Amino acid sequence: MVKNEFVTAINCMDGRVQEPVLNWMKQRYNALYVDMITEAGPNKLLRSDNKVLIENIYDRVRVSTDRHGSQYIAIAGHHDCAGYPVSAEKKKGKILDSVELIESWDLGFKEIAGLYINDKWEVEIVCIKTADPAVEAEA
Repeated sequence: MVKNEFVTAINCMDGRVQEPVLNWMKQRYNALYVDMITEAGPNKLLRSDNKVLIENIYDRVRVSTDRHGSQYIAIAGHHDCAGYPVSAEKKKGKILDSVELIESWDLGFKEIAGLYINDKWEVEIVCIKTADPAVEAEA
């Protein structure tokens, strides 16, 4: 597998979810570094009406793609989130919606992953979208 220098994660600011997402991204994409873009409850925020915040997240993602050459991105939500305290099912729905938004940015990602970190701080794959819809991504 080709070594990727940088990949990107839009993740909650909660310190408990940094390592699980970081480790998953490094392992899945054979990456050296993960550009971590953090907000409280980012999966909620990306599908809100807060255009300023969404643009800010987009701008930071562009730094990762344009300056670091990132070709892979994940949006993560997690159990016990103070920024978005809803059920896992509702959160997973927002993660799916966020993946669609990121896909609409058309930044050339080879893969966009939607991740949920459960109550054991393990990464669960909600979905993976590939640049080539004919290719089935391995979960």
